[in-house]
Order: sequence, then structure tokens, then C-alpha cells
Amino acid sequence: MATGRIAPDFFQTADVVHAAKSLLGKYLVSRIGGALCSGKIVETEAYRGPDDKACHAWNNKKTPRTAPMFAGGGIAYVYLCYGIHHLFNVVTGPEGMPHAVLIRALEPADNSALMQERRQWNKSAQRLAAGPGLLTRALGITTTLSGQSLTDPSSSVWIEDRGARIDDAEIVASPRIGVAYAGECAAWEWRFCIKGHPCISKPA
Repeated sequence: MATGRIAPDFFQTADVVHAAKSLLGKYLVSRIGGALCSGKIVETEAYRGPDDKACHAWNNKKTPRTAPMFAGGGIAYVYLCYGIHHLFNVVTGPEGMPHAVLIRALEPADNSALMQERRQWNKSAQRLAAGPGLLTRALGITTTLSGQSLTDPSSSVWIEDRGARIDDAEIVASPRIGVAYAGECAAWEWRFCIKGHPCISKPA
């Protein structure tokens, strides 16, 4: 299979759970201020628009913030959490179907020195991007990138396939984090991580 920037077709699947699993082992890459940084995706969460009470677009709720989720697969959805953390999501599915995958943790790859500088971090590299708010700070991703295409060659953020393959046996599923308000949806095991990986946000 070819490696490099992921093609638009990858993001068109209507099965957001499959997309969340398929993103494990891919690389999230940013080029901010001319500097390229990246990390291998080791933890994700799936959010399925209309029927998922944990999703910002539950019941097809469309607001200026959630508008990128309705634009179709291959778009970045970045939102501010608690007024502090910029959280990066990959929009999947056809236009009008507001599904998204939250990227929760990365294994640092390219330019980890700059990633450490951005985070003012001098401890274990395994914890450098071990959380959704930490990884965006490390990669320089902010809400200004929300709505940007992940497939346009000129984009500042994108997803790459570098040949890593994660088998189903290597994937651990568990309930998503911080969605206790979502009623029965809170129990859905839609958080996925690479089994035993030291860079995930917390044990699954």
C-alpha cells in the first residue's frame, strides 16, 4: 500500500468507529511557521453525530463551532475545551453526516525538540503528547485550523500513512473519557488505543 498523505477517500466512510480504529498507527503532521512536527496516533475516540449524546452535533445540532463537522470527511474540527485546551478531531463521513474522531494521544516522531519547547516539557518523551490538549500544544495546532482541509496539499495539518499496520488484536476498546453526561452513550466502548502503548493518555 502506498504511503504518504492520506487520500480523500479514506475519510468518506460513514462508519466512524471503523475510522477511529483505522487512524491508529497513522501520523498526525503539522507545519506551523514553516516547522514540521508529527506523531504516531496511538489513541482515538469516535463520535457519531445524530444519535450520540456525547457528540457536539448530537441530534444534528449545527452551530458556528460545529459547522466543520457537517462539511464532509477530511476536514479538521478543532475546538476549545474548558477555555484552555485545543482539541483536534478528524471529520469523517459524507457531507451532512457530522461524525468525527478525536485524536487523544501521539507517540512523538518528527521534531520532538520543538514539540518539547512548545510544551515547556523536559521529562519523559512518552508523556509529551499523551493527551488531546497536550498533543495540540506540542504540534502547534489551535482552533484557527478548524475547518481546514486535511487533504489539500497546502494545508497546515494533515494525516500520513507511513506503513504501520495495527491488527485488531492490538487494539483495546473502552468507554470514552469525560462523557459521563451522555447517558447511555457514555458506556459505548468507542475509545481505542494500541494495547500497552506507553504514550496513551491513561490506562485503558
